[in-house]
Amino acid sequence: MANNYEVPAEMRELAERSVAQARKAFEGFMGAVHKTNEQLETNPTLASAKDVSSRAVSFAEANVTSAFDLADKLVHAKDPQDYLTIQADYLKAQSAALEAQMKELGDAVQKASGLKK
Repeated sequence: MANNYEVPAEMRELAERSVAQARKAFEGFMGAVHKTNEQLETNPTLASAKDVSSRAVSFAEANVTSAFDLADKLVHAKDPQDYLTIQADYLKAQSAALEAQMKELGDAVQKASGLKK
């Protein structure tokens, strides 16, 4: 049986534009988050939270960027098998990234709270 998987060009273009618009909106949001995070540097009472906050923001940004990259790849999938392979690769990489991020963030929280030097 032949594989008749074909996404109409209009649908693919709409998906590409949607991903690009969402990415641009997210970048604007992250700009505001970075400005807010910079204010932690000027407040001595929040100085210990700065490292934790910076790491959390960095991880969130990396994870959302990774999701946008996934969406870009999925929009260009050639067939259902390609689609599933792209998703599986993403889930494997993202699982490893999240595990490392949680360990690093946990260490930063312990350090900020004085439990770890």
